[in-house]
Amino acid sequence: MISLFVIITCFCACDAKTNVQPMTVQNTVNNRVIIPGANQLGLYLPFIRDKRVAMVVNHTSMIANTHIVDSLLALNIDIGTIFSPEHGFKGTAYNGEEVKDGLYKGNIPIRSLYGKSRIPSKADLSEIDVIIFDIQDVGARFYTFISTLHYIMEAAATYGQQVIILDRPNPNGHYIDGPVLEKGFESFVGMHHVPIVYGMTIGEYGQMINGEGWLKEKKRCSLLVIPVADYDHHTSYPLPIPPSPNLPNYRSVLLYPSMCLLEGTVINEGRGTNKQFQVYGHPIMSKRNFSYTPISMTSSKYPKHEGKECGGIDLTFLSPDEIFSWGQINLQYVIETYATVGDKGEKPYFMENGWFNKLAGTKKLMSQIKNGLSEKEIRKSWQDDIEKFKAIRSKYLLYP
Repeated sequence: MISLFVIITCFCACDAKTNVQPMTVQNTVNNRVIIPGANQLGLYLPFIRDKRVAMVVNHTSMIANTHIVDSLLALNIDIGTIFSPEHGFKGTAYNGEEVKDGLYKGNIPIRSLYGKSRIPSKADLSEIDVIIFDIQDVGARFYTFISTLHYIMEAAATYGQQVIILDRPNPNGHYIDGPVLEKGFESFVGMHHVPIVYGMTIGEYGQMINGEGWLKEKKRCSLLVIPVADYDHHTSYPLPIPPSPNLPNYRSVLLYPSMCLLEGTVINEGRGTNKQFQVYGHPIMSKRNFSYTPISMTSSKYPKHEGKECGGIDLTFLSPDEIFSWGQINLQYVIETYATVGDKGEKPYFMENGWFNKLAGTKKLMSQIKNGLSEKEIRKSWQDDIEKFKAIRSKYLLYP
């Protein structure tokens, strides 16, 4: 039997003494009021009272205008450790930058899970009773927060802690698309055999990790999910806080599942600009009407083609509503730039380190693009695997 306890109850007002008001986000499509799990204090305070708590959080872990750590400290919750994912507790570290340990308010240790180790140790959890996971995800397989969740659950299953996921909406939760990751392509940017876009909130995803036996030795942790109130998978959800340094707005978040494939190629995907994942280009494309010059900056050090003028495409004219309505990955960004640039530059189009295949989760996509298959033909090739994944996914959904 799966060790899983899920609260389906919607909003429950917190104790008036907490003085913490729920942050609400108005849905842009149907004007519903979305209430994330973290904001529903009354649902999870009973499970952490008189317990030693570890927090897996970053800058998105907010209740109204207050960080959840501060909210819980004000309620005299005993927080023993903070675990920080990629980009760090403050969400300011650039992509791939090692995140160091630190202290919060001088006495709470911040343990990096994107540094020397990516999984909590026995010593880290020796005095911990329960682990709260509250991080905003964006719903793409290669966005590393679901990998961090996996390792948190694995450590908890090994050392005997309960995990509480405070669920948040998935801004790309309205569709499922992309090749399913194949055996042999597992990495920190793809640990599970799921499509690039899997259409689940992080709470639902945690249930799937547990229920499908994906943890080491098929262990299962004690898992509690606090769901989002008044949310479904067709909900448009502009994130109230940018989830990482190079996803600065809703448009970039919606384009990310498509644009991130360019990370494994010679094409610059907007890093080194203020339009990250909203423009793309290459010096060979200099005859285009749009051009830009990537520069090293705090959010993105050493971008591709740094200091060189890149001609390319500006996607900032696209409205988020239009991108949302596509309901699928756009492969044309890779197909068209391969046709234009190919291996004409100083370096091959596809990076020699195999990064494109890691992001795609297969070597088939690269081969299909090289062989000139159309987007329709490529998309058809992964439909059978997607249907099999949907059958698995359906067992763990919390929302319509």
